Amino acid sequence: MKAMILAAGRGERMRPLTDHTPKPLLVAGGKALIEHQIERLAAAGFEDLVINHAHLGEQIEALVGDGARWGIRVRYSREERALETGGGIFQALPLVGPEPFLVVNGDIWTDLAFAGLRTLAPRLAHLVLVANPSHHPRGDFVLRDGQVVDDDGPRLTFSGIGVYHPDLFAGCRPGAFPLAPLLRQAMARGQVSGERLAGRWFDIGTPERLQALDRMLKAQTGP
Repeated sequence: MKAMILAAGRGERMRPLTDHTPKPLLVAGGKALIEHQIERLAAAGFEDLVINHAHLGEQIEALVGDGARWGIRVRYSREERALETGGGIFQALPLVGPEPFLVVNGDIWTDLAFAGLRTLAPRLAHLVLVANPSHHPRGDFVLRDGQVVDDDGPRLTFSGIGVYHPDLFAGCRPGAFPLAPLLRQAMARGQVSGERLAGRWFDIGTPERLQALDRMLKAQTGP
């Protein structure tokens, strides 16, 4: 299974930090967010990685390179302007190929063991959900008997981690578009499975959350 990191967002809520640094290159615990993700993906056995980028994307390529220092292969899907999540994945489909692939948002941190996702073969999508954080108390979707649905019930928050079959994007056209409507259409047809993450997860949406992650990681490693 190939993996993709979404790294094209501008990170408006993180300004001024992201005025001159792409959000995935912001540092926590002495490493860029994207480095934490690549290390975990490589350790989980993912050997082929696609990264999309737009805002200051050349900085991402300069840091990550071809992936050799992690023992993996990295290719890039370059966007002249950010294509949103759905459009960004759709443009990258020729790079990820015809089989299901893992997608991870570039602005999260997690201790999830990605190896458990490598053998999944979802009908159209498999989402990793988390307990609702304080900044998103209403959640996104309902997890019921291993299926993700968009109806009444206790909601969980989408973690930004999912496994997608290319058929999820059938009929899409090039350009910017969100992912959520495609997922909701697939949910209505019973084609989205899911699981709840039991480990730790950070959505790095504000400078304060970045600082909180940095403090936690530094406390783990010590002085």
